Amino acid sequence: MRRIYFLSPDIDTTKRVVERLRLTRIEEKSIHVIAKRDTPLEDLPEGNLLQKSDFVPAVEQGLAVGGTTGMLAGLVAMALPPASAVFAGGILLGTTLFGAGLGAWVSGLVGMSIGNRRIKEFEKAIEEGKFLILVDVPTDQVAETEELIKQHIPQAEIEHTEPKIPAFP
Repeated sequence: MRRIYFLSPDIDTTKRVVERLRLTRIEEKSIHVIAKRDTPLEDLPEGNLLQKSDFVPAVEQGLAVGGTTGMLAGLVAMALPPASAVFAGGILLGTTLFGAGLGAWVSGLVGMSIGNRRIKEFEKAIEEGKFLILVDVPTDQVAETEELIKQHIPQAEIEHTEPKIPAFP
């Protein structure tokens, strides 16, 4: 899956593009519209906390850092004299899982309070009244979707096309 970011100049254009995306069998859960605060989006699919915050990237980072830290703590605990070979695997597994869970939880809390880094560059345009549309499409449909967008918004510049799937699961 790939996520495409682009700006729409007004709500009417946004509605036309979203309707056309729906007609090409892109599910509504894969379309997210972000607008200036208190802008009525009517029946448009509004971006939620996952799109507006850094929650998902923060959890991914916390999981990796916490898991690594937990594993290192487990290795240190195994090296200490009271640990026997029987408990060593359990200690390592336990500390790794605990560190990954704690890291993901703490990072997720921090990520929810931070605006999405990928959307930051669009903040000025959004405050000026434009609409940011995020569309998640299969990799083989990216070019077709970008062409569809260009048909409705000729001046649209596809700002980003990025993998939606995390680099490390």
